[in-house]
Amino acid sequence: MAERFRRQGWETDFSRSSVPLEEITSGGVSRDGIPPLDDPRYVEVGEADEWLEDLEPVILVEIDGDARAFPLQIMTWHEIVNDEVGGTPVSVTFCPLCNSAITFDRRLDGVVYDFGTSGNLRNSDLVMWDRQTESWWQQFTGEAIVGELTGSLLTFLPSTIVSWADFKGFHPAGMVLSRDTGYSRDYGQNPYVGYDRADEPPFLFFGEADGRLLPKERVAAVSAGGVDVAFPFTVLAEEGAVNCRVGGNELVVFFQPGTRSALDHSLIERSKEVGATGIFLAEVDGKALKFFREDGRFIDEETGSVWDFAGTAVEGELKGTMLTPVVHANHFWFAWAAFKPETLVYRGKGLE
Repeated sequence: MAERFRRQGWETDFSRSSVPLEEITSGGVSRDGIPPLDDPRYVEVGEADEWLEDLEPVILVEIDGDARAFPLQIMTWHEIVNDEVGGTPVSVTFCPLCNSAITFDRRLDGVVYDFGTSGNLRNSDLVMWDRQTESWWQQFTGEAIVGELTGSLLTFLPSTIVSWADFKGFHPAGMVLSRDTGYSRDYGQNPYVGYDRADEPPFLFFGEADGRLLPKERVAAVSAGGVDVAFPFTVLAEEGAVNCRVGGNELVVFFQPGTRSALDHSLIERSKEVGATGIFLAEVDGKALKFFREDGRFIDEETGSVWDFAGTAVEGELKGTMLTPVVHANHFWFAWAAFKPETLVYRGKGLE
């Protein structure tokens, strides 16, 4: 099969790759045609409140007390932000075609890498490139798939999509990615109108569809102890809190109604509500906890303590205790299934 991308202009070592090159296809834009942000500016919550509607989606990244919000109304147009959060060099990434918000530690073997958009896709997912070696990286897996660094893996950092209202409630002193980016873009508008209709096929996806769920059903996806699991939003919305053992780890999945899609209406502030998720280790001081949701509150069965969506006990015996967040993301099903074909699906009564 012929390659679907152009090598011209790249200094990438195409003799080294961990995937068939014919699986990579042009997304229709040039290298950094979707420009990453390398010198991002931030504003305080009060200023961002002037242009963010309460249920608009933002990527929440918090490291060592440094909390940042990356609004999808900006990330949709740039896809990558290279910066430091809490002293850690990070790349905050968003692939609209897969609804994949993933944050990486961009250090590898003592080198800090800067990432851009290659203009290419694989399984409809963003293929990044680093400016130091021009290796190509799969956003979904954090793996270098072509070039000098082929086989190298970036470290995932906990981050999640939440509503603007939730972010400012959790982190009133947090900072927010500014719309003063140096670029002229229609921030707040969605260039992928109607793309997240669950039953429609994804763009530039050539793989086998996994029919266990609709292609663009949202799933809270997690890998733990060598086991991959997808929790469909449709099930999570009904149950509110899900307790599940994954790869030897006791986990809890919280579902919070609200949080708009970034990929529905032409204006994100008018998009449909899809909800948000948080996944945590369900234990405190080595003791496992079981959770349920009641009247919009998360409660553990063992102590009756009340927990917020961020995994912090706000009332009861365990008040002030924080659950450990687990790396996860709210992907479209087709993408998670393409990269994790052995994944188990939570159906409400267990895994299958």
